[in-house]
Amino acid sequence: MAALTAVVQMSRSNSPSANKMRTHKRFQLMDCSVFLLVLLASMLHCALADGKTLVLLDNLNIRDTHSMFFRSLADRGFDLTFKTADDPSLSLIKYGQFLYDHLIIFSPSVEDFGGNINVETITSFIDGGGNVLVAANSDIGDPLRELGSECGIEFDEEKTAVIDHHNYDVSDPGEHTLIVAGLENLLKAPTIVGKPTNKPVLFKGVGMVADPENPLVLDILTGSSTSYSFFPDRPISQYPHAVGKNTLLIAGLQARNNARVVFSGSLDFFSDAFFNSAVQKATPGSQRYEQTGNKELAESLSRWVFKEAGVLRVGAVTHHPVGETTPPAAYTITDLVEYSIVIEMLSEGRWVPFDGDDIQLEFVRIDPFIRTYLKKNGGKYSVQFKLPDVYGVFQFKVDYNRLGYTHLYSTTQVSVRPLQHTQYERFIPSAFPYYASVFSMMAGLFVFSIVFLHMKEKEKSD
Repeated sequence: MAALTAVVQMSRSNSPSANKMRTHKRFQLMDCSVFLLVLLASMLHCALADGKTLVLLDNLNIRDTHSMFFRSLADRGFDLTFKTADDPSLSLIKYGQFLYDHLIIFSPSVEDFGGNINVETITSFIDGGGNVLVAANSDIGDPLRELGSECGIEFDEEKTAVIDHHNYDVSDPGEHTLIVAGLENLLKAPTIVGKPTNKPVLFKGVGMVADPENPLVLDILTGSSTSYSFFPDRPISQYPHAVGKNTLLIAGLQARNNARVVFSGSLDFFSDAFFNSAVQKATPGSQRYEQTGNKELAESLSRWVFKEAGVLRVGAVTHHPVGETTPPAAYTITDLVEYSIVIEMLSEGRWVPFDGDDIQLEFVRIDPFIRTYLKKNGGKYSVQFKLPDVYGVFQFKVDYNRLGYTHLYSTTQVSVRPLQHTQYERFIPSAFPYYASVFSMMAGLFVFSIVFLHMKEKEKSD
């Protein structure tokens, strides 16, 4: 009977229906594994991507003439969406949410943006934390001029260009508008402009000036002392819009919400032709360079404006009395306290410990009572200090604002109470004179009492 049952089970296991079921299960397992691989790949792509980017162009040919710049963005994980600036389907906001994280405007001659995009929308995009890269040229239209004014940048008139009769390239056709800008004209901030190279950059476009009352504007690349902005084909009949070092070729802005904007007066600055061109000043004896520094500078600017560089964040913040590990409900005046904070920087898509030697801590009530430097201790910054002899509600405050980095701000509120009556010293050394005077008065009173009680007055004689 047992043998017959085994034969039946073997026959059932070898039946076509059983084989079909096993095959179906095998395909189900394969489908699950493929699904998991696709899901893992999509998650990895999302982790590496730096956000969706809308690219507005005057015409789609710019996509080919500036292919090296766009390819560098795509290689770094950006999801680029190319559209013409007058496309009627354009939209930055939908249902109150931004559709893109970054915006590139390579359409200097646009007179009206298409769809739902206008200067007010772009300004709201910046106020919401979006980052914008703008490139103009001598054919600049009113929308970019208005956008620049909103950000503290004033472009020169249409058809004007930056002219320099002493620093122009040998290939200049004669208008002296193909400017050669050296490293001395760059902002001294490696976080923004990258590591210094010995190669100059080529520039051909419109000039800008910065609003002197706007402290957030950055003069990234300026003209030389012999440059000015005017119409190349007209004699100078009035004072130029920008003269000398005040002539901005590339300007930047980091808003108070850490949104970043870069304005370039030259669209050709990002072109393949300028990336691959040789450069040499027209002055006799000038050195010839086989390639410009435009590519390196453009990539560094894109890394900064799209927050791949110079981004800081606060990690764990701890504070406690020295010798303990947890903070009390309230500190006591003159306590010895240890404060530590973890600060990280975004580098190549990973958060790494930030290396700085100028980070300060303030212990603030209304005004700072203590201001001291934090010292790096492993992967964190820490310091020990004595609380002031003043009670109240205080804050541990770290307010770090440096050129090229996002604004780092961290506050932790604590209470500081006075000493309890059981915490005061029994005898204060500085009060010893008062103690002596009290005991001396007591001794004097005792002696006086004895003398007074035992003194007998003489009786008067008759």
